[in-house]
Amino acid sequence: MSMNPALQAAIKTLTRIMPDTSASWADQRKAEEAAAKLTIADPRCRIDDLTATAADGYEIPLRLFTPLDIDLSLKTGLHVNEDYRGTILFFHGGGFANGDIGFYTDACQRMALKLERRVLSVEYRRSPEHKFPTALDDCYEVARQLYAGTLLPDVKTKHIVLMGDSAGGNLAAGVSLLARDRGDFAVRTQVLLYPLTYNDHSLTTLFDSVRENGEDYLLTREDIVTYINLYLAKPEDFNDSRFAPLLASSVADQPRTLIVTAEYDPLRDEGEAYAARLEAEGNEVVCCRMYDAIHGYFLYPSVLSLVRDTYRLIANFLDDEDLPDEGALPWLPLLGTD
Repeated sequence: MSMNPALQAAIKTLTRIMPDTSASWADQRKAEEAAAKLTIADPRCRIDDLTATAADGYEIPLRLFTPLDIDLSLKTGLHVNEDYRGTILFFHGGGFANGDIGFYTDACQRMALKLERRVLSVEYRRSPEHKFPTALDDCYEVARQLYAGTLLPDVKTKHIVLMGDSAGGNLAAGVSLLARDRGDFAVRTQVLLYPLTYNDHSLTTLFDSVRENGEDYLLTREDIVTYINLYLAKPEDFNDSRFAPLLASSVADQPRTLIVTAEYDPLRDEGEAYAARLEAEGNEVVCCRMYDAIHGYFLYPSVLSLVRDTYRLIANFLDDEDLPDEGALPWLPLLGTD
């Protein structure tokens, strides 16, 4: 589809005046911290802070969002079964260097309410202070403890959903692959929003979306390269499948997966390629491309149709809720949508 020309021009202008990520990631953190302080708590959602202990003794901050305004038919006596539909283990985006549980609080409480599930958001250690694979190790350890029942005693492991956007989608995919390889727990369901799955974002990469969308849609090709360079510790990491899931020798035995990509995102094609690879190796996959969307759109206010429609898509995937008529679909169905 063609984006509204006025909107496209505005996004292009904003992209051109944005500072170089290599020099501005720390300033962006400060801006995100300031924005997080303006978040208004929703009385329909309880928020609790807790921690999980990493293998090296570090206390990983977590934020738990519990929806309170659920259907009375789902209550037992005077108490709500807080895991009645399940728990989403959420890994935030931000290029591995930005984003945190504070900045994502609004998105996570919205997620808890719209999807009627608890959301456990993970503040993994970020680059460049903490290099690969620290972020993945933190996320994996939180997942291991959640599946073991030591973080939330009432959790039903079969109802846990791994979810992440952008770099968080990368981490969710990485956790699922590691869980298969290590055998510590079995992931049944994952939702990946415009994930990073590949290592090459040069002009000669396999994926056209890097070239087509890599200059004028807020997240640029150069931004991606910069974030990766801030994240990786050594040259060998570039080809490590724990960083780039598309490089894994096998992606068989993975959970039921929903991948949502954005039409004007440099990462669009590699997310869709990962979906195709999952399906080719025998996994159950749904993949859709959101029309007129750019990278990071999921953080927009929920009144915008892109965000509302993405929640409809996720609710259909998780709970089989009805979708709009075929002629009104605001996304391009690519896999698993028959």
